[in-house]
Amino acid sequence: MDLTVWRTFVTVCRAGSLSAAAAELHHTQSAVSRQIAGLERQFGVALVERHARGVRPTPAGEVFRRHALATLAEADRAVRAVRDARDGAWDRPLAVGATPSLAAGLVPEAVRGLLGQAGPVRWSLLPGLSAQLHGRVLAGDLDVAVVTDAPPGLNVDPRVRRRFLGLDEMVVVLPVGHPRAGRGPVRMAELADEVWVEDNEGSAALLNRHAGRAGVVARIDLTAADLPGKLALVATGHAIALIPGVLTRALRADVTTVALVDPPTRGIYVLTPEHDPHPCVAALLEQLSGAFTSLREPRDDGQTEGEG
Repeated sequence: MDLTVWRTFVTVCRAGSLSAAAAELHHTQSAVSRQIAGLERQFGVALVERHARGVRPTPAGEVFRRHALATLAEADRAVRAVRDARDGAWDRPLAVGATPSLAAGLVPEAVRGLLGQAGPVRWSLLPGLSAQLHGRVLAGDLDVAVVTDAPPGLNVDPRVRRRFLGLDEMVVVLPVGHPRAGRGPVRMAELADEVWVEDNEGSAALLNRHAGRAGVVARIDLTAADLPGKLALVATGHAIALIPGVLTRALRADVTTVALVDPPTRGIYVLTPEHDPHPCVAALLEQLSGAFTSLREPRDDGQTEGEG
């Protein structure tokens, strides 16, 4: 595994062309092209495709790009840690994982509280799906993972300690100006004619289950690559979506939310290794609990739910 080649691939994807990546990396374009071709031979699949303005990752290339980014970030942290140890300034960094929705609000809020209480702590954040994060805790890559039991649910392993943080109610996110905005809570049957967008199988399963209980079918006609893409499709009026309630305060200004009658819920859990926990784990758990309670409280800014 040559991380230099991985870094070249990530740069090509970000720059959008072989020539731009070559200029940034101080390589020749032919050298960059050979590195990408070598990766494709190694994996046995095309990783980039050419278009009128340059190149973009193929579906397989996009999967590899995301994993490569995480691997390169971890490698950079390892280099810094070794240098700190060499210079006598080593302390154990806190590695935190979280699902995308929890990484967007709950976890940063909790870590801010931790730093205010404990002082400077070197920490890193790795977003991922719950099953992936469970595996990273098990492998020793993460000290803490904040996950959910949304489908397909959580794994059970005696080597990983699981603590229940709370139950999160899902809400519907709408474009500002939608006829249902400010008129919640609404019944699922009232949204039967809407187009929905989803970005992961777990959220789609919750939506379909809730719609089934109401005797309707959710038209999930659009799929987004990630949470920001999902919200962008909602903001531009193409669809509505189901999102976690803890995300409400972190939403962009051009969308709003409405509560559901008898909403679907998901449990939020904190995973830590059963042995050798990080010294900051207990304090972070306290901050996560407080942040979760705070995010569930009604806004105190003169707005009501459904008005942003």
